Amino acid sequence: VERLFKDEATEEKGERARMASFVGAMAIADLVKTTLGPKGMDKILQSTGRGRSVTVTNDGATILKSLHIDNAAAKVLVEISKVQDDEVGDGTTSVVVLAGELLREAEKLIATKIHPMTIISGYRMAAECARNALLERVMDNKEDAEKFRSDLMKIAKTTLSSKILSQDKEHFAKLAVDAVMRLKGSTNLESIQIIKKPGGSLMDSFLDEGFILDKKIGVGQPKRIENANILVANTAMDTDKVKIYGARVRVDSMSRVAEIEGAEKDKMREKVQKIIAHGINCFVNRQLIYNFPEELFADAGILAIEHADFDGIERLALVTGGEIASTFDNPESVKLGHCKLIEEIMIGEDKLIHFSGVEMGQACTIVLRGASFHVLDEAERSLHDALCVLSQTVNDSRVLLGGGWPEMVMAKAVDELARKTPGKKSHAIDAFSRALLTIPTTIADNAGLDSAELISQLRAEHHKEGSTAGIDVISGSVGDMSERGICEAFKVKQAVLLSATEAAEMILRVDEIITCAPRRREDRM
Repeated sequence: VERLFKDEATEEKGERARMASFVGAMAIADLVKTTLGPKGMDKILQSTGRGRSVTVTNDGATILKSLHIDNAAAKVLVEISKVQDDEVGDGTTSVVVLAGELLREAEKLIATKIHPMTIISGYRMAAECARNALLERVMDNKEDAEKFRSDLMKIAKTTLSSKILSQDKEHFAKLAVDAVMRLKGSTNLESIQIIKKPGGSLMDSFLDEGFILDKKIGVGQPKRIENANILVANTAMDTDKVKIYGARVRVDSMSRVAEIEGAEKDKMREKVQKIIAHGINCFVNRQLIYNFPEELFADAGILAIEHADFDGIERLALVTGGEIASTFDNPESVKLGHCKLIEEIMIGEDKLIHFSGVEMGQACTIVLRGASFHVLDEAERSLHDALCVLSQTVNDSRVLLGGGWPEMVMAKAVDELARKTPGKKSHAIDAFSRALLTIPTTIADNAGLDSAELISQLRAEHHKEGSTAGIDVISGSVGDMSERGICEAFKVKQAVLLSATEAAEMILRVDEIITCAPRRREDRM
């Protein structure tokens, strides 16, 4: 038989291929498994790049994003954790653990000669049934503002309790809820700005209405401006010297050099006058502002801020209702930003500029303080997860209890379905319900509890109608989740369930892995 593939290309068929993808997926799931739940551990990720940067995190998506993986099935799991992160922000670890577990169960079924397609259709029925079981038990307090706010607080606390912020979760839950409530139902987190300043403790973090720009106010400029009209620009304010690379100017006397300089100054003055003609009292530029134009602005009583980083300036324009301008010939087409007050504030050692009373009422800034940059980065990731979940919940206000309760509810419903279903599918449905139980099992294991004992107690509890039992990690026993106020957003759970099922299904369908031959370097002789 002629060779079909190039040299060094490999193919694995049937059993071997399936084994390879199962092993890869399960290894990934086991890797992040220990970070699940309130007592989950963190991972240190060390890069081999310049500076050997170190990240300390227990956010599933962050860990998986940083791994370079060769196994194709493992990559599918990394993808779903990313999607989960973008879509709802939390549950990145759960989704990988559940998918890994579904594959582990599927492997056992395939060993007993059940066809992958049978397993897939069983999984599909089970997922549908699990979702309906959750839908029957959701709570929705959208109408009652008080209750809804307390729901949001509970969700924020539950989300944060598995993160670095768990010590001060009351404080941060309140920050996150206040920030999201200002958004009035939009899921665009652009207008919530997070500034990280090392120093102080995590408890010193606070929420500030308005916008804070991480810049200092220049010398000899007004330190406080009321009713500001702001022109946000991205333009070069340093044309007061010949800046053409390798330009040569031949002159016959020194006075001619002075003329050139004078002409450049006039050019700059003209530009500054055009800018002043907009009737502004604050000019924020993305690029440098040289001493001369800065003088001119100071004389006109205009606050000029240079080198405002791009993220900052985009946000500033959005928040103050202006647009970024780069030409100033016709002032009527430029959209200025407005705010009630600009002043300088101190945070720790640094001076920052605070814009308050901005056009976009929902804008606010969360200032995070903490011992070191690693702590701050992790705090920012945790807070970002909480903000994402909350903003999704404000839109879709259905809430579930947490602590392994939803998984128990789903597992119970799926078990019942397995009993009613004839044929080989019932094995797959049964396996699905076992896979669901791994999430509460893992939560218990990570807290060092006896998971087998706890899960069997939970199961017995859930056979009573309308039980609200879940795992209470703090006391190490089965507890009442509604009393404890442990809540999760329905949207997160649904996304976990559906993504994990689809990922498992995708990997199950594989029966052949073909690896291309590596590209050769041509001998350049």
